[in-house]
Amino acid sequence: MGKLLKGFTLIEILIVIALLGALAVGLLAAVDPFEQLKKGKDTSMRNTAAEFYQAGIRYYAQRNQFPWVVADAGFTTGSVTDLGALSASITETASAGELKADFYSLAGGSSNLKNISVYYPNSEKLVVCFQPQSKSFRNDQNTRFDQSGSERTTDACPQATATDCFICFQ
Repeated sequence: MGKLLKGFTLIEILIVIALLGALAVGLLAAVDPFEQLKKGKDTSMRNTAAEFYQAGIRYYAQRNQFPWVVADAGFTTGSVTDLGALSASITETASAGELKADFYSLAGGSSNLKNISVYYPNSEKLVVCFQPQSKSFRNDQNTRFDQSGSERTTDACPQATATDCFICFQ
């Protein structure tokens, strides 16, 4: 009497592996991992910009001036600078307890902070903006400002292809 073997042949196993591989490639194409990385970075930038804006407003509410005035950061009324250039102001705000002491390192240091712009139009107003990189953030209805927080025309923003549109907190 012959032996009865149960199991799969090598060909059947290879066919299943090939089908799983084709499904994996299709899934990767649909998810677009590079877009997901950009979306993650945009989320981080939005949180960092919002946190600095809120800390600046709290600082102003307590001291009637912004931290760069106290820190003598050379940031003057009517100018735009990147957040990475305001390290003395970040330190001053953290010392006042309005930002986490490790805000600078948590935000990724100057390489990330240079992508966030700070506009100081007058002694009572603060505008913090960042330019989104992912398509979903560029299509967001809040992506409608220029670097100084002025609203742009709806024709230019938001569009996934627009490169001069910012999300601002003001």
